[in-house]
Amino acid sequence: MTAQPARLALTIAMVAALALAAACGQRPSETRAGETAAPLVIGVSLPLTGDFAQPGSEAKRGYEIWRDMVNAKGGVLGRQVELKIVDDASNQDTVVADYTKLITQDRVDLLLGTFSSLLNYPASAVAEKNRMVFVEPAGGAPDMFTRGFRYLFFAQPATAPRQADVFVNWIKSLPEDERPRTAAYPSQDDPFALPVIKSMQEQLEALGVRTVHSEVYPADTTNFQSVASTLASRKPDLVAQGAVFEDGVGLVRSLKQLGFSPKLLFQTSAPSNSSQYSDGVGVTSTEGVFYTVSWNEKASTPLNAEFVAAYRKAHDAAPAEDAADAFAAAQVLQAAVEAVGAVDQDKIRDWLHANTVQTLLGPLSWKDNGEPEGSFLLAQWQGGKVEVVGPPELATTRTVVNPKPGWK
Repeated sequence: MTAQPARLALTIAMVAALALAAACGQRPSETRAGETAAPLVIGVSLPLTGDFAQPGSEAKRGYEIWRDMVNAKGGVLGRQVELKIVDDASNQDTVVADYTKLITQDRVDLLLGTFSSLLNYPASAVAEKNRMVFVEPAGGAPDMFTRGFRYLFFAQPATAPRQADVFVNWIKSLPEDERPRTAAYPSQDDPFALPVIKSMQEQLEALGVRTVHSEVYPADTTNFQSVASTLASRKPDLVAQGAVFEDGVGLVRSLKQLGFSPKLLFQTSAPSNSSQYSDGVGVTSTEGVFYTVSWNEKASTPLNAEFVAAYRKAHDAAPAEDAADAFAAAQVLQAAVEAVGAVDQDKIRDWLHANTVQTLLGPLSWKDNGEPEGSFLLAQWQGGKVEVVGPPELATTRTVVNPKPGWK
């Protein structure tokens, strides 16, 4: 997602220096099936505190459910899986130090990625320097895939700029008198969310939808009264927000306080956080909210029903998308290791470049740079739950709430 935020760009020199300082000689053990009963240790750094704590904690849940399910069936290569998870506190410096330590001191066998492009950008550079496969569950910013990396794989259907396509296609399908005439585009300065919104703005402007407001707010913004006031004064038919989580909840709350309800509301990641989103904004205020999503709870994809059941049993709630994405990333790594029959980073990398992996997100395959080759789903909150409304062939309902009802 590329406006290339300053804080992401400023990490390049730091990443290079720390990666060069890492012990680049020996890699983790390359063990063939049956040669050892020692645990298969997978290193992960996640934002369990800080700005990304909510989705980071969901990713942790997804990884842990995968581990438990795999171990119940005998593990990977006959070895029980052990996750070594550390907290990067949503900090780029910390995530670099974490993955450097996991590789060079803890000597983990395999790696799985962290949450967000902001953190995966420097983390993947450490993995690449140390020639270790890095499967990330979140991190679809375009800048991730312009560096010529060969060990990086994004375990979602598509990158950020393509997330907007399915929503734009839905608007194109509407009769002209039902399309929005005006739109506003507030977005967090986030390397994933911002490119989604920029892509949508460009496509809708080409379709004749007039932009009445566009702004980028800092990632640490907590007060959305000013943003909401501007939107209420411009009265756009569509509000499309690049929202991670708390900012999505915050804007809805502020819009409710001002009594302004757009005819259409689209947010990026925030509405995918299941009951945490509906609890945050109020379940009645979710009605009609659109978002794009990588995963559907009702999908008949490999292990999806088992994952949903295990998540509900463990956490007494519906799974969030971030948990499903993490589970899928682990499925990708598992499939490659088992196909190769060894913990051999180069062979795992080559196998993933040459093959498609069946996951609970659906089939995943990659371009040479690790960019996925699929597309997203369009989801909408309806009656307190999520339905897939596009593309039509994958929809779970033929009903689309349009326009969005007023706040309740």
